[in-house]
Amino acid sequence: MKALLLLSGGLDSRLAAKLMKAQGIEVCAINFKTLFCNCTSKGSCKLEAQKAADDEGIDIKILNMTQPFLEKIKQPKYGYGSGINPCLDCRILMYSKAKEYMQEVGASFIVTGEVLGQRPMSQRLEAIRIIDRDSGLEGLILRPLSAQLFEPSIPEKEGWVDRAKFLSISGRSRKPQIQLAKELGLYDYPCPAGGCLLTEAEFAKKMRDLMKHGDLTLNEVMLLKLGRHFRIDDKTKVVVGRNDLENKQILNLAQPEELLFELHEKTGPLTLLRGATGEKEQEIAAGLTIYHSKSKALPKESVRMFNRAKEGKIIEVSPLTPAQVTTLRI
Repeated sequence: MKALLLLSGGLDSRLAAKLMKAQGIEVCAINFKTLFCNCTSKGSCKLEAQKAADDEGIDIKILNMTQPFLEKIKQPKYGYGSGINPCLDCRILMYSKAKEYMQEVGASFIVTGEVLGQRPMSQRLEAIRIIDRDSGLEGLILRPLSAQLFEPSIPEKEGWVDRAKFLSISGRSRKPQIQLAKELGLYDYPCPAGGCLLTEAEFAKKMRDLMKHGDLTLNEVMLLKLGRHFRIDDKTKVVVGRNDLENKQILNLAQPEELLFELHEKTGPLTLLRGATGEKEQEIAAGLTIYHSKSKALPKESVRMFNRAKEGKIIEVSPLTPAQVTTLRI
């Protein structure tokens, strides 16, 4: 018997993998990646899901879902959570894709590390029923950590797995999982921090601004993850880099015709002006550049204004005041 595991790389999905393998089930895995995932260990470029799959000797397919997910964010059928996170629509989309891959690899059912009641929006009992129904997977999703709290799934009814060996974990406490990990000899797993950027208040605020004034393109969303953001008008915003790495990333995301600003012959942030490029907008972008540099106390400073073709000029402007910066900040 073969099962497809939704493997995030976190503790719960790793435990689910071990519980299934202990019953002699062949396990393969799928992981869904978007621009909104915080799924990588600090200082590592390796996805936790890939690391977990390597540790367990499981084949894994990592599928980038950013583009179809952006469409769900625009008009979610089941609304948003505390931020701008369409969790139910997201899960339905992922399970639907998992169903396609399950059939492709010849798996008979899907396994997930979900725990009943752990996440307030997508892991309530009613939410889980909606997800199973809308994805076309009713009865084919096995949640071994909470299986005793659900009606038996098809794998349990058919005797493909031993239901008695599954658990009845519920709620947000992770103590039962941590104890189970010790019993199973699992010690190298990530802490529960991280997750989805859309649940974070500051990022959600920037997403709402983008949805109100712009379009959810890959370029725009990638830019949201960088720098400090300021809104001049409905069509114009400014993004100021916070460090050298962000400066380079902002430069790469800038369109050929867009204006960039940096201090003339001094170190400091790189600033992108996206939208209108009149004299007023140029002065604001340059003033924000100075404000976020060591020259903010000077009455005026020289700023180089240019585009990706390196064509530009030097302008001299005053830094914005704290009040102006606060008014413009997204």
